[in-house]
Amino acid sequence: MKTQPSRANRSLPNRINHADHFAEVIESEGYSQGSIDKYRSNAQALREALVSAKLTPADLTDELMDQLARPIVDAASAKDKKHCLYRLNRFRDYLIENASAPARPIPPLDMSPRAVLKREYETYLRVQRGLSEDTIYHCLRFYDRFLTAKFGTGLGDLNKIKPDDITGFILRLREAQNAPRDKTGPSHLRNLFQFLFWSGKTERNLSSAVPKARQPKPTGIPRYLEPEQVNRLIEVVRGHKKTGRRNYAMLMLIARLGLRPPEVTAIELNDIDWRAGEILIRGKRQLHDRMPMSAEIGEAIVDYIKNERRGPDRALFVSVKPPFKRFKDAQILRWILRDAYDATGISPPQAYIGTHILRHSLATDMLRKGASLTEIGDVLRHRSAMNTTIYAQHDVDALRSISRPWPTAEEVR
Repeated sequence: MKTQPSRANRSLPNRINHADHFAEVIESEGYSQGSIDKYRSNAQALREALVSAKLTPADLTDELMDQLARPIVDAASAKDKKHCLYRLNRFRDYLIENASAPARPIPPLDMSPRAVLKREYETYLRVQRGLSEDTIYHCLRFYDRFLTAKFGTGLGDLNKIKPDDITGFILRLREAQNAPRDKTGPSHLRNLFQFLFWSGKTERNLSSAVPKARQPKPTGIPRYLEPEQVNRLIEVVRGHKKTGRRNYAMLMLIARLGLRPPEVTAIELNDIDWRAGEILIRGKRQLHDRMPMSAEIGEAIVDYIKNERRGPDRALFVSVKPPFKRFKDAQILRWILRDAYDATGISPPQAYIGTHILRHSLATDMLRKGASLTEIGDVLRHRSAMNTTIYAQHDVDALRSISRPWPTAEEVR
């Protein structure tokens, strides 16, 4: 009859110093020596705690992890406690993958009516509407905010939602945000009520009851920068020691190709066809376009990849901090442009510092050089020709380039 191994024998695998192996993984991700030492120290402390208790990584349950990690975190400085816990959890993930530590338990699926409806709504947004992950995230946030305002933590009778409930919610939102022209909230709510009607959860389509955000009528060509100012902003970012090549290439893609910020951060290494001189653009509504890549842009990207970019992530543009991951959103471009304004002394043409100013500047410069609205729309990848007319509100000839001939009497018949 087989006998169970003694507890002493089960502790033998701890003789393998997983803390040192883990430190090697951290080093391969490009962390500084100081950070590597902290990871190794915390991992070694957890390993020693396991050995002292005559346990193996296979015993490292949630409860035991909390018990062993607590004194290690308590011994850390007040400033480092949060980071210490993060490092310990990363070591636990390493042990799960490499030392037979038990996987983290999967939390039970919330089967409450509200949670089930939320998952259905998420599927609708992703599959039926084809929205981006960022937009889905914000739609789900407004799902929770509105239903909490109406029903509290649960889910009441959806058919009892009235237009006054929607209007009241929007008004409270406006008061809290002090942003009467923000149209994102109403847009996300329309998505919600369209889903509720589409899925048969409500008898009426309340999306039409969502008030529209007050938007000022455009009074002229959007604000823009002169070509010389754009060039100064792009050039000044090259001087940064750690991020100059990356930031220069990112701004070039906006200023020369008219890309939107999320399109820049979404570019993958495989999206560039070097032989054809083209780049795949992952645009709005999951639409993809191929655009020609000028030699100027290609050289900037090559310079960045060869001399500055690090890490295994397949995104083209990544953080300069280990482990060199892709950006979660496109806010990095706004910060880059803000710093460029400060460095050059150029005054932003509007209070809000947004990178769309580079798209507007490109379109305005093209218009001045004689490009038609159709050509400008192709470069900016507008799906509707009417979106391009804001650049030619005082240019009658340009407006004629997209106007349709007036129907004759024979055509009307």
